Amino acid sequence: MTDQTEPHELPAPPELPAPPEVPELRALARTALLEVTAESTIGGAAGTTDEGDGVVSYLFANRMPGYPGWRWTVSIAQVEGDEPTVLEVELMPGDGSLVAPDWVPWSERLAEYRAAQDGHDDESDESDDEDSDEESDDYDESDDDDESDDDDDDESDDDDDDDFDDDEDDLAESDDDEIDGVDVDELDDTPPSR
Repeated sequence: MTDQTEPHELPAPPELPAPPEVPELRALARTALLEVTAESTIGGAAGTTDEGDGVVSYLFANRMPGYPGWRWTVSIAQVEGDEPTVLEVELMPGDGSLVAPDWVPWSERLAEYRAAQDGHDDESDESDDEDSDEESDDYDESDDDDESDDDDDDESDDDDDDDFDDDEDDLAESDDDEIDGVDVDELDDTPPSR
């Protein structure tokens, strides 16, 4: 007989108090960050996390575009009697930063898209009218240059055609019915195999 009991949830780990803020270690963490990223991407202090075994992670806000809710994390180890050592410098996602946005039905997204396109078309019609007036008044000398380029292209095409004709003449002049030791006429006289 099997005992079918409800799976019980594990209790949440107890909230550990944040390790004390050490200004010298925070300065070391910021210096380590500046070695891997520009100062403009580093925001203010965002707290600390005790990783255990003498390792403390210092968190900084991230100001890099494209990574909302992410934090710079610098893990520093401090063993008694030794200088503090930077272990890792990384960009880590914060709570909710990897969560997809709320789902929006296709009909609503399509309506928003069409509304945006209608507004864009109205603006482009006005700008097209202004552009066409300006184009008719201005003379563009590059149009003349385009015509001369076309003439040059035609001449080079003629040269290519001549090279091709020479190749055809070489093939037509060959009266030899043997190609690499095989008599082509002999192959034509053989009956098809069944």
